Amino acid sequence: MGSSSGHANSYDYSFKILLIGDSGVGKSSLLVSFISNSVDDLSPTIGVDFKIKQLTIGGKRLKLTIWDTAGQERFRTLTSSYYRGAQGIILVYDVTRRETFTNLSDVWAKEIELYSTNQGCIKMLVGNKVDKETERAVTKEEGMALAQEYGCLFLECSAKTRENIEKCFEELALKIMEVPSLLEEGSTIVKRNILKQKPEYQAPPSSGCCS
Repeated sequence: MGSSSGHANSYDYSFKILLIGDSGVGKSSLLVSFISNSVDDLSPTIGVDFKIKQLTIGGKRLKLTIWDTAGQERFRTLTSSYYRGAQGIILVYDVTRRETFTNLSDVWAKEIELYSTNQGCIKMLVGNKVDKETERAVTKEEGMALAQEYGCLFLECSAKTRENIEKCFEELALKIMEVPSLLEEGSTIVKRNILKQKPEYQAPPSSGCCS
């Protein structure tokens, strides 16, 4: 298995995944921990930020575009475009802060109902900061119960120790791949066929032939 670089199109599926939840629950840390191997103290995300990770899951090469949102109210205006076309949504709470857990049902689940364009979109509930076991304010059982209520997958993780971080995204991606409509939407083949409809599609020079 060589390096993950190569041509921009060297993947089978491209999925858009959202990270949502209150400010400060560790969404950015979770993302950075997944993308790289270190989590430095991150400044709060302002507006929207996204990162791309290419990996192979279940024998398929995937390109995950993971969107991280600021939990602050004043960025509510971007919500509908942010949710559009997402195949996976990760709802994050902090196991040491109870209000971040209750807000998932009070605020965030309602928002998904409102804005999510994909009915079959896969949701995952993630309890972050399990490394702070002594400060835990939400039990694993409560997390599992809420996930069941909303039909979400469930995991507890720690961006700090990286426990379950990769598992989060892998389980989500595997589940997306089980839903035909989501899979078709994320397929590069569909996108290539659109390009073929133009008689002479010239690749832009920037794409280059040498890797």
